Amino acid sequence: MTPLTEILLAQIARSGPITIAEYMTQCLLHPKHGYYTTHQPLGQAGDFVTAPEISQMFGEMIGLCLAQAWMDQAAPARFTLAELGPGRGTLMADILRATKGIAGFHAAADIVLVEASPSLQSQQAQTLGSYDVQWANTVTELPEQPLFLVANEFFDCLPISQFIRTNHGWQEQMIGANDGTLGFILAAHTPTSVFSDAPLGTVLEVCPSAVAITADIARIIGENGGAAIILDYGDWVPTGDTLQAVQNHKKVDPLHDCGASDLTAHVNFHSLSEAAKPFAQVSGLTAQGILLERLGITARAQTLATQLHEKALENHIAAHRRLTHPDEMGQLFKAIAITPNGATHPAGFET
Repeated sequence: MTPLTEILLAQIARSGPITIAEYMTQCLLHPKHGYYTTHQPLGQAGDFVTAPEISQMFGEMIGLCLAQAWMDQAAPARFTLAELGPGRGTLMADILRATKGIAGFHAAADIVLVEASPSLQSQQAQTLGSYDVQWANTVTELPEQPLFLVANEFFDCLPISQFIRTNHGWQEQMIGANDGTLGFILAAHTPTSVFSDAPLGTVLEVCPSAVAITADIARIIGENGGAAIILDYGDWVPTGDTLQAVQNHKKVDPLHDCGASDLTAHVNFHSLSEAAKPFAQVSGLTAQGILLERLGITARAQTLATQLHEKALENHIAAHRRLTHPDEMGQLFKAIAITPNGATHPAGFET
């Protein structure tokens, strides 16, 4: 039993069941025993691998897409180039390398990483040591100027709440304890009319923080210009229970070994889109594989392949497939783009 499991069991014994949102927050961000406090999650030695860690091509395509959007909006002389949840800084490093030849882009950019973890900030500083980088704890700290932003696998780790349609109406899924073991239980009837006619057993997941963050991003872009590209796994409206835990690149019980695994849920892109629309325009939902192909990843892969041989070439081909093929990340991961009303959608995105 992990120390955090003991802490949560004691808390539940004192105060009663906790919400899934509170559970996720504690497991991921507890100052002493949280997953992001105590683990190096990324890479083969970690628990999962994100697209930028698979191949430099991912960041190159996204970087050039943002640079084109900057040019499409008359290349503002000062703008924020931001990333939410930058991990080890790999994606931003690839974006900056790919865009160094874009005249004026780097000179105009204020690089801001939205990252609250001091240990991850330290890793990002090492990765991006040759650049002038600033950090922000939340998107509300981003400056009021044109914002060109990327968020890759950021929204999936934000805390969710779950509601289940039962004979008693909508009941919130909570986490309680029985004989020293954590388990799911249902709270009393929740007074909500959301999906009130849904079939029994329907699971509804909501993520208020994702809605708030998206609205903040869209307001800055709507008022100042810019573009945001959000990539994550999920769907327009995900269905069912999508809460999952990953440890050592395998799915595990989300209630086991609290603080020792990464907890995520599928992103509801419809809710993000609706949060942004009062302030800016939102593109249609695009599968990651289609987006990367539209941006030219295959041509880039072919160019890089001419310099590779044997095992390195095999790994390169496998990386391209993993990022784009429908049976791998190509269809599971989706993307939307946010731009000012009336602006051209970023390359690769459609209305």
